Amino acid sequence: MNPLTKVEPVIIEYNGSRVKAKKLTVHSEISIGIDTAWENVKTPALLEFVAEGMIKFKSVGEDFPKKWEVGKTYGAKMRVFGFIPFGGVHYLSIKKIANENYTISTNEWDKGAKVWNHEVMMRELGNGSIYYEDAITIYGEIMTGFITSFAKKFYKHRQKRWQIVASNKLKFGQ
Repeated sequence: MNPLTKVEPVIIEYNGSRVKAKKLTVHSEISIGIDTAWENVKTPALLEFVAEGMIKFKSVGEDFPKKWEVGKTYGAKMRVFGFIPFGGVHYLSIKKIANENYTISTNEWDKGAKVWNHEVMMRELGNGSIYYEDAITIYGEIMTGFITSFAKKFYKHRQKRWQIVASNKLKFGQ
């Protein structure tokens, strides 16, 4: 199933000012059990897999852990298509991992994207499938529209790669 997308304007607080940002929502149905999907999504290995072909991450400082940890901030250099530097060091701060409702929230930023706040939400559909949603609030000053356009392509790519995870029964959380 192809991911569905929506982009809407939002006003957010940034450095003490109210600014115009975009909220991108991408969702799809994935034929995977919720427990497997949830264990996968808590790992940097899944991020690297679903980003493959569009973005390559190289951690700066410490290597990525086996599983994301709440309260930790990770830095990575990103290369679009594996070789074009993009945004300098991208920082990813894990704000919430909520096992009770299958939600992960991060606050992210880099030189271009001043705000890239991402929430992953999933819910069981009862037929061996899940509803999977990425919701991203993006602010990048005059580049907000361009960054959002790129993010839309990236998150659709990610969700298509999730279909590969599901069809091949891949497990990253072990």
